[in-house]
Amino acid sequence: MLEGLSAGKPPYDMIIVGGGATGLGTAVDASNRGFRVLLVEQGDFGKGTSSRSTKLVHGGVRYLKQGNLSLVLHALKERGLMLRNAPHLVHDLEFMIPSYNWWEGPYYGVGLKAYDHLAGKYSFGRSRMVGRDEAVRKIPTIEADGLRGGVVYHDGQFDDSRLVINLAQTAVEAGADVLNYVKCVGLIKESGRVSGILARDTLSGEEYELSARVVVNATGVFVDELLNFDDRDHAPIVTVSQGIHFVLPGEFLPGNCALMVPKTADGRVLFAIPWHGCVVVGTTDIQVDQPSLEPVAMEEERDFVMSHACKYLSKDPSDSDVLSIFAGLRPLVRASGAKSTSKLSRDHTILVGNSGLVTVTGGKWTTYRKMAEDVVNMSIKSGGLEQKECATENLKIHGWTEETAPEDSMKVYGSDAAGVRNLCRTEPGMDALLHPELPYRKGEVIWHARNEMAMTVEDVLARRTRSLFLNARASIEAAGDTATLLAGELGHNEQWAQEQVEAFTSMARHYVYTDAASVLAPVNA
Repeated sequence: MLEGLSAGKPPYDMIIVGGGATGLGTAVDASNRGFRVLLVEQGDFGKGTSSRSTKLVHGGVRYLKQGNLSLVLHALKERGLMLRNAPHLVHDLEFMIPSYNWWEGPYYGVGLKAYDHLAGKYSFGRSRMVGRDEAVRKIPTIEADGLRGGVVYHDGQFDDSRLVINLAQTAVEAGADVLNYVKCVGLIKESGRVSGILARDTLSGEEYELSARVVVNATGVFVDELLNFDDRDHAPIVTVSQGIHFVLPGEFLPGNCALMVPKTADGRVLFAIPWHGCVVVGTTDIQVDQPSLEPVAMEEERDFVMSHACKYLSKDPSDSDVLSIFAGLRPLVRASGAKSTSKLSRDHTILVGNSGLVTVTGGKWTTYRKMAEDVVNMSIKSGGLEQKECATENLKIHGWTEETAPEDSMKVYGSDAAGVRNLCRTEPGMDALLHPELPYRKGEVIWHARNEMAMTVEDVLARRTRSLFLNARASIEAAGDTATLLAGELGHNEQWAQEQVEAFTSMARHYVYTDAASVLAPVNA
C-alpha cells in the first residue's frame, strides 16, 4: 500500500484520518460501497481509546435513567449486529446487579425489563430477579454481608483491539488502503476547500501529498488538533474524560457472571468482568485537560477502583494482586451546563466545516457501525460523491466463523485460527510459549507481522495479543523474545530489537500497578 502511494495513485474518493473503531468502521463502510478509500493512523490501529475500553458491547443500562432512549435503542440493535457479524469476538455475558437494600431488586428489575423490551429481536437473554443463595452461587466471591439477592441480565462482551485489527483487514479486502504509523501533518486546500492531506510515514520519514474528494477527521480525542489545521480559530468541540481499569487474577471472580454496580457512592458505575481468564474492574470518569497517546492512572482513580473492589468482593484485592492497570480516554462532545463528564452525551456528532472537512466525534464502541454509516452518508454530500447505499448491516467481519477453536487463545482469530495453528506447528520453535504466564505462542508473533501489520513489540504485546493488559510484568519479560522474532521477520538488526525492548519497557512500566504508583499523574482540579 505504501508503494502505491509512492507510485502516485489517482485521487481517492475519501481519506480518513484516524485508525480507531470509528475511522476503521468508516473505511469498511465506504470501501464496501465501492469508493476508493485511504485511512491513515499516526500510531498503531486502536492505539488510543479503541483498545482501552471496558470490553463491553452493550446498550447502556445507565442511559435509561438519563432518558436517552434513542442511544439505548441504537446501541441494542448494533450490539445484536456485532454478535451476528463477528461471533468469533463478540459473545453473550450474564451480569448481576446485587441488591443490599429491599428496594434495589424491584427498582433495577423494572428498569431491566424495559431494557429487555427495547432490545426486541436483538435480545441476548431475559433479565430476572434472583434470591440471595442464587446470587452467591453465580458470584461466589461477592460480598455476602447484607446481600438480599440481585437482578441478572444479559449484555455483550468482546475483545476490542482484536476487532480493530479485523476491521482493518475487512476494509483492505474491500479495496481500501489502510496504513498505521502514517501521520496527517497538514491539510491541502484548493480555493478554500480541503482537497487532501499532507502525510508522513513516521517509521521512514517519507512524506506524501495525497488528494481526495473528501477528508474525514475521525481522530477521537485528537479531533480538535486536526480541526486546527482547518481553522485555528475554531471553538474546541471535545471534552476528554479518562477512565481506568485494574486487571485481577480470575480467582477474584470465578465463573462466567459479571458484576455490575449501577451507582457507587459518587454516582459512577462499577464493573467486574471475567475476560481472558482474568477479571477487569473499573471504571472511572474524570475530566483531563489534554489528550495523550499514553494516559496514566491518577491516584484518585486508583483509590476509587481499589476501594470499591474491596467493598463488593469478599476477598479484598491487594496491590500485589493487580496484574495490570490501564487508562483510556473518551472523546465527549462539549455541552454547556454539564457539571461532570459523566453527564455529557455518549451520542456521536458529525460536523461539516466550511472547507468541506467532515469531523466525527463522541459515540461509543458498540455503535461504531452506525456512526460509520452516518459519516459516509454525510461525506457523500460534502464531497459530491455518487449516492450509494450502506451495505454493512449484514457484512461479516474478517475472521467470521460459527466454529469455536478449542484453545482459548485461538478463539479470537476466528477463521484464521487454523492458519495460526499451522504456522506454530510447522515452523521450528514456533509452538513454544512466548512466556510461561501468558497464553500466546511464538508463532503468533510471526503471524502478526505477516498478516496483521504489526510493526513494533508494543503492537504485538498490547493489541495483537493482550499480554500487556493481562499481565504487565510478564509482557515486559516477553519483550526480548518478541523483539528478536519481529526483527528476524521484518529484516531489522539487533540494535533495532534492543531499542524496541527499551521503548516497550519504558511504556509498560505504567501498567505495572506497583511501578505505576511512582509515576502517577496528578489529579486535575
